Amino acid sequence: MLQGAFGETATGANGRAAARSHCRYHHTGKFRLMKPALALLAALLLGSPLAAAQPAPPNIVLIMADDLGWADLGCSGNDFVETPAIDRLARSGLRFTDFYAAGAVCSPTRCAVQSGQNQARIGITAHIPGHWRPFERVQTPLTAMALPLDTVTIAETLKSAGYRTGYIGKWHLGNGPEHQPAHQGYDYSAVVGGPFLPGRFRVVHGDRSVTPGPEQFRTDFEAQLAEGFIDRQQDTPYFLMVSPYAVHIPLASRWELVEKYRRKAAATGSKLPHPVYAAMIEELDGLVDRVVAAIERRDETDRTMIIFTSDNGGLFRRYDYQPDADDDVTSNAPLRGEKGQLYEGGIRVPLIVSYPPLVPPGTTTDAVAISYDFHPTLAAVAAADLPENQTIDGVSLLPVLRTPDTSLPRQAIHFHFPHYHHHRPASAIREGDWKLIDYLDNTGEAELFNLRTDLGETKNLAAEKPGRAADLKRKLTAWRREVVARLPVVNPVHDPARAAEWYSLRDGKPVPSGSRRRFPPTERD
Repeated sequence: MLQGAFGETATGANGRAAARSHCRYHHTGKFRLMKPALALLAALLLGSPLAAAQPAPPNIVLIMADDLGWADLGCSGNDFVETPAIDRLARSGLRFTDFYAAGAVCSPTRCAVQSGQNQARIGITAHIPGHWRPFERVQTPLTAMALPLDTVTIAETLKSAGYRTGYIGKWHLGNGPEHQPAHQGYDYSAVVGGPFLPGRFRVVHGDRSVTPGPEQFRTDFEAQLAEGFIDRQQDTPYFLMVSPYAVHIPLASRWELVEKYRRKAAATGSKLPHPVYAAMIEELDGLVDRVVAAIERRDETDRTMIIFTSDNGGLFRRYDYQPDADDDVTSNAPLRGEKGQLYEGGIRVPLIVSYPPLVPPGTTTDAVAISYDFHPTLAAVAAADLPENQTIDGVSLLPVLRTPDTSLPRQAIHFHFPHYHHHRPASAIREGDWKLIDYLDNTGEAELFNLRTDLGETKNLAAEKPGRAADLKRKLTAWRREVVARLPVVNPVHDPARAAEWYSLRDGKPVPSGSRRRFPPTERD
């Protein structure tokens, strides 16, 4: 049957048997003609009326913020930070209440978005290059240092359906030039590096012909790059991924915005979010506003799907917190935990999808979804085939986008973070309302929560419901074996007196936490 822009792809979005976990179509960069394209060509040649009824594939813009928490937006109930553009986007579309970042830190989630796979299959389980505690109870596995070049990315899947592709902002899936977006299916890229204040950032890979102005802030520059890409597009549909560095530390923003939130905090007695962090969120909101406006100027609102999300939960406190150099950042309440943890605060994040021809405006859904669902979802939207020899762990969200109270055909979602960061090495599984966190530090400990009755994960039910805990642990263990997840091992040099020492994987030396100085919060400091 001919597949339209809103139909499922010919090969489906889930349960694909594969001999390998990741395999590019082939290394030349040439792609085979996809089944939907062949079907469409046949229908046109035969004069089928069905072909004329097919809507054109939409443009797709995916905006993924960095470290933005589930509770950091006005549409999520935050009455301190002002996010009018993101709130308008939510009113124009669908907001997910139970959407998860695939990882508790950035690189794993970015890997999942690009590949459609749980990142444990590929081995990118920590931020690249990562850090470690050499004297802890267990030795944690090294993370893969780049997204493999034989992984078929979402950009390559969409290119096979005739899309022009662009990437702007933070990449963090490999540092070498051969591992940048230009080698992963993106026709245009501008990877930006450096913190937020003027003069401290630049394009480090991709289009280096564009340089920031002397007084330009990073988020403003990333918005400018996104506008430029959209304005240059002509007749073909496009996929643009905008990945701003906001709202990652170090905290820094415009002086006038920071002062606004300092006054607001003083008037309301608010402790969190930090005023500089709140200002950074408003800058991020400005980026969203400019992207939406660029689409509206082209009269393409009804033919552009806009997706807004985050790569992991909000940060409360830096992993190696130093009171003279660092500030508390935000609270994920009512969720427990923060970035770098498998509690809900570390992995449950915002997701908004706006696309007027398909998505009912002003709606919400509690369907459980996760970052690796983007790849099969966007393939279905674009009527593109998924790679035949690459396991796709995600499912298409199109049924929920059409009908928000629809459930998805999945039993469980899984998380694997076998590293020390803001917590202990662990894996987790959510099945229905139940969630189990299984600690991988040779303690044998686990925590069981019912998220419907205890969203804040305050009561560990593992002892009260041992059967449920054992069942979920068995399923989680079986999943780890299936994906060949890398696991910690007992540390022969474990030293409790030195267990809290952090070492960098950049140079193998101790992290110089004590010598770190406070970053200037504004351009006037």
